[in-house]
Amino acid sequence: MEVNSYVQNPDGTQQIMQKKKLSLSLSAVIIISVVISVLAGAAGILILLKINPNFARTTFTNISKSEVSVTDQGIADGVQNIYDSVVVVRTYTKDTLVATGTGFIYAHDNTNYYLMTNYHVISGGDNVGVQFTNGEEIKVSIVGGDKYADIAVLKYSGGLNLQVAKIGSSEKMRVGDTTFAIGAPLDSEVYSWSVTRGILSGKDRLVEVSTNNSNTSDWIMRVMQTDAAINSGNSGGPLCNVNGDVIGVTNMKLVNSGVEGMGFAIPIEDALKYANALVSGEDVSRPYIGISMVDANNRTYASKYGISPRTGVIVESASAGSPAEKAGLTTGDVIIAINDDEIVSVASLRYTLYKYKSGDTITVKYIRNGSEKKTNLTLIANN
Repeated sequence: MEVNSYVQNPDGTQQIMQKKKLSLSLSAVIIISVVISVLAGAAGILILLKINPNFARTTFTNISKSEVSVTDQGIADGVQNIYDSVVVVRTYTKDTLVATGTGFIYAHDNTNYYLMTNYHVISGGDNVGVQFTNGEEIKVSIVGGDKYADIAVLKYSGGLNLQVAKIGSSEKMRVGDTTFAIGAPLDSEVYSWSVTRGILSGKDRLVEVSTNNSNTSDWIMRVMQTDAAINSGNSGGPLCNVNGDVIGVTNMKLVNSGVEGMGFAIPIEDALKYANALVSGEDVSRPYIGISMVDANNRTYASKYGISPRTGVIVESASAGSPAEKAGLTTGDVIIAINDDEIVSVASLRYTLYKYKSGDTITVKYIRNGSEKKTNLTLIANN
C-alpha cells in the first residue's frame, strides 16, 4: 500500500513531502483489529462498572448457579436382585410350540419351586417348558390356573438350586414411583430378559378384557398401570419396584394407534391369593346364576327383544333348574343392578357377581316390559 506524507504551507496549501510504499502482512492487520476490539470491549466494561458497580459480581454469580449435577445411577442393583428368578415360558401342544411368555419363581418349599405366569400363556397347551438365564430349558408341571384372574402356577421338583424372587407390596407403592419389568418380548430367542423402566402411572384401574379372544369384553380386571414398555411375550413376567421386589404380574397393554405407554399388571396381592389357592387345592370356582346374556346396548339384540338400546344385560335364556330360573328371570329381561351395584354390561355383571360366594343370596333388579322389578336368588358354584 502507498502512504503519502504532507506538510502544511503557510498559505494553506499542502505539499507532498514524501511518498512511501508501505507493505503490511495480513497477520498484522488481524492483530491490529483484535487489539482495537479488545480495547473497545474493555472501554465498554469500564463504562458499565461506572454506571453499575455491582455488574461484574452479579454476572458471575448467575453463571455459578447454572451448574447441574446428575445423581441417577440407574436400577442395575434392583434388576440383579430378581434377574435370575425370571424365566421364559414356552407352551407346547404335542411337542409343537404354540405360545411363549414370561414367568418368575415366587416360592420354594422343601422339595418344590413354584413359578407364576399368566393363564393365557399356558392355556391350550399340554406341556410347558421354562428356560433360565443360563440357557437351560426344563419341563415343568402345571399346578393349575384361573382364566378370570389370569394366573397360573407351574412347579419344578428337580435338583437345580434356583433364585426365588422377593415379593413386595403394590399397596405401598405410590403413583410416580419407579417400576421396571423383565420379560421376553416379541422373539424370545432374541430379546429374552429385556428390562424396561417406567413409573407407576395409576392404581386400581378397572379395565374390561376378553377372556376368549373375542371383540366383546366379558370381564373386568383390577390392575395397576405403568408406562414401562410391555410387549407381546412380557405376559406373566414380574413388575418390580426399584429394589427388584415383585409388586405385580404383567398381563396386558392397550393396543391402539393413538395409545403409547399404557401397560398393566395384576397386583401381587391378588395374584398370590389365587396362586396359593391353586397350590393348596382350594376351590377357586366362581358363583353361578345360570343365564346366557348379551350387552343391552347391542342394537341387534335390543331390536330382537323389542327394547331400546341401553345399559344393562339382556337375558337370552335361563338354564333349567338354575338360580336364575328359580328366581323367575326369563328371556328378554334386562338386568340393571345386583344389590347396590349398577350393571352396565356383561363384563360388569361378572365383575360384580364374582365378589360373592356360592351360597350367598343377592337381589337382582331388572326390567321386564318397561317395568322395573326385583327378585332374590341364591348363588351356586359353577363346576
